[in-house]
Amino acid sequence: MPRYAQLVMGPAGSGKSTYCSTLIQHAEAINRSVQVVNLDPAAEHFDYPVMADIRELIMVDDVMEDESLRFGPNGGLVFCMEYFANNFDWLEESLGHVEDDYILFDCPGQIELYTHLPVMRQLVEQLQQWEFRVCGVFLVDSQFMVETFKFISGIMAALSAMVSLEIPTVNIMSKMDLLSPKAKKEIEKYLDPDMYSMMEDNSVTIRSKKFKKLTKAICGLIDDYSMVRFLPFDRTDEEGINIVLQHIDFSIQYGEDLEFKEPKEPEEEPDNTNYDDLFQDKVED
Repeated sequence: MPRYAQLVMGPAGSGKSTYCSTLIQHAEAINRSVQVVNLDPAAEHFDYPVMADIRELIMVDDVMEDESLRFGPNGGLVFCMEYFANNFDWLEESLGHVEDDYILFDCPGQIELYTHLPVMRQLVEQLQQWEFRVCGVFLVDSQFMVETFKFISGIMAALSAMVSLEIPTVNIMSKMDLLSPKAKKEIEKYLDPDMYSMMEDNSVTIRSKKFKKLTKAICGLIDDYSMVRFLPFDRTDEEGINIVLQHIDFSIQYGEDLEFKEPKEPEEEPDNTNYDDLFQDKVED
């Protein structure tokens, strides 16, 4: 049977660890088994148990403190991920070989890992070789997306990850529970956006003709091909969490290979009648 995986991606501070924690709690509530693997060597803490932690293999702090390397934070993280790519056997041993696994991979937030480097693509290919069906989950902070140009920037970041990894991807606006009622109403237009209308609404603020032409071309690409759409994620809304999970499950065909078990028929009570005694009673009568 196949195994299932979510690659939880997004910029630093977009709520990836909170998403994993919320999904773990939701899975427990619906009696479903979900595990988490931490792939961020710079992570400090998280409030859920992990089945594997990359910091057992390598840590950013150790790399930065190495006098022979002299890396900064970003260079140190890239070094850690490339070291991880050369040691996938550690991950294979940590994951084991249990069938029907459903695992969340909490990934680092640096966008260059998805646009400039082959590390995450190599991870996807390796997981697929281990019979995982992989779905990308790209998170963007909803507080960042309340302006049109920031929204376009968020779409381009999500699109770059989709193109690079070539896997089914569900894009999510996280931290909806932190928005004010007014901001929630304002952000609804970004969940199913009309890019040309947004462009017209902000045409006054664009002074450069070249920039306006470029922005229009990007909006046309997004709108014409419907390549990126966002789902709202409110950690306090159980129904909303379930809708997000259903979209992801559908993209990786979760549950389609589970064997159907017919309900057991109630067993018939044994007939304890003693026919010899009944026959004897009839004779005596």
